Amino acid sequence: MAIKLKTKVALGGIFLFVLLILVGAVSFYYFNRITEEAGDIIKDNYETLNYSRDMLNEIDALSGRDSAKAWANFEQNLRLQEKNITEPGEKELTESLRKNFEGIRQETFADSLRSLIRRDISSIMQVNLAAIDKKNQAAQASAQSAKTVITFCLTICLLIGFTFLFNFPALVASPVASLTDGIKAIADKNYSQRIHLNRKDEFGELANAFNTMAERLDEYEHSNLSKILFEKQRAETVINSLKDASIGIDNKGIVLFANQQALQLLHLANADIIGLPQEEVKKRNDLFRFLIDEQNNIPFKIVVEGKENYFTKEIIELSHENQKAGHVIVLKNITPFKELDVAKTNFIATVSHELKTPLASSDFSLKLLEDERVGTLTAEQKELVQNLKDDNKRLLRILSELLDMSQVESGKIQLNLQAVQPVLLVSKAIESVQNAAKEKSISIKINLPENLPPIKADADKTTWVLNNFLTNAIRYSAADTNILLGIEQKEGSLLFSVQDFGKGIDPQYKDKIFDRYFRVPGSKEGTGLGLAICKEFIEAQGGRVMVDSDFGKGSRFSFELLIDRVAHL
Repeated sequence: MAIKLKTKVALGGIFLFVLLILVGAVSFYYFNRITEEAGDIIKDNYETLNYSRDMLNEIDALSGRDSAKAWANFEQNLRLQEKNITEPGEKELTESLRKNFEGIRQETFADSLRSLIRRDISSIMQVNLAAIDKKNQAAQASAQSAKTVITFCLTICLLIGFTFLFNFPALVASPVASLTDGIKAIADKNYSQRIHLNRKDEFGELANAFNTMAERLDEYEHSNLSKILFEKQRAETVINSLKDASIGIDNKGIVLFANQQALQLLHLANADIIGLPQEEVKKRNDLFRFLIDEQNNIPFKIVVEGKENYFTKEIIELSHENQKAGHVIVLKNITPFKELDVAKTNFIATVSHELKTPLASSDFSLKLLEDERVGTLTAEQKELVQNLKDDNKRLLRILSELLDMSQVESGKIQLNLQAVQPVLLVSKAIESVQNAAKEKSISIKINLPENLPPIKADADKTTWVLNNFLTNAIRYSAADTNILLGIEQKEGSLLFSVQDFGKGIDPQYKDKIFDRYFRVPGSKEGTGLGLAICKEFIEAQGGRVMVDSDFGKGSRFSFELLIDRVAHL
């Protein structure tokens, strides 16, 4: 039965693991053996030496002032020694020690018995010292033996392991090299290349699949002209069946194809465009010239059969063998979406405009309620009236933003471009947000260079943008903090910036912050239109908006507008 490559790799890993376990088991066995021998020395002999030393220290104190304590300590150590007899002859010496100790306790021949006791204790110590020396030599012999055995096992395992690691990668590397050579040959269009691997594993299956692929590529390469023509006709049929108008142009500028939808929009026949250079077609057709020369993807209008249709252009680059082979121009009909978008914009504008009148009326009524000449309100009623006024202001702000956005979407932004002093814009913006800043004890620090040149802008819309940046900065800043408002002069333009030190913007939302109706998750205020309107207002004036944010440390919103060179001169 053939062994799969996965099984071979697994068996190789198991083999190396077994070698590791073998070395570890031998090392553990001898380490444990040496540890036990050392423990026996401590348990059997070293403790006896401690008992004997303590008894020698207590002999002279048996007749002193602390004799009671000395008798007790001697008795305790003697009993411990009687329980720790491990060496030959140690038992007899211990019994003699007990006998002499009992004799001195009865005060019979006390002086001579002390000498005998010292002799017995010394003899016990000599016996244990000799045993320690003997066991130490045995332990050293065991350690040397263990060192020899472990070194031998480790050497054998290392030799086996290195041999295995040297030969095992060839099991994978050799067929991979063969497959790599085969793939390179196919890439060079050498379809006669074959891989011969006499194996029953996954590499063998892969080699068989490669040979089958090479054989079929060889057949395809040598197919007859009629089949190529058939494929060409089928490709043309597919192109003509596409719903989107498509025009193909090669890397030399020759028009390769144009489907029926494209010919209908261009009001041309096949003979008027297919196979001709694009420069020649551009001279005779304005729409074709627009499609070739216009590089942006802004929707454009084409009148077809007396009806306005809107399209977007998409260019698909074609490549062959890492070389540019041409491109395809695809026109997508977005008329239904454009009609829906116009209807939505008109609806929003109408509804917003109609709602403004009753809201303004209700706001006037609320002001009358606050007038004491109409009647005195209780504290609770005043709070309710104030809440209604706040809700009215919020609705009016939302409606204003919706009206501005409908103006932007309809393409009817009315600009009053003129020379404007930057200092006046900053003054008006700060004046409108001063109360909101005072409520949170926020200080607005201004950094304006001297002799700033005027910019070409719409003063009202630019002030609105700057006011929006400041309002957002105040909203997301903590109390008793600062906001930095500054202007930097660049070559041909001025950069207005508002820096706050709030929570900042999560990096994943930074690219969406100027999208319409987008709100950062977790924010409780706003419609998601303010920043989108800012972007449209600034770009309509030929400028650009930017945002830089360090999450957790604050954000810096900025916009750039051109200097009015005429007024500056």
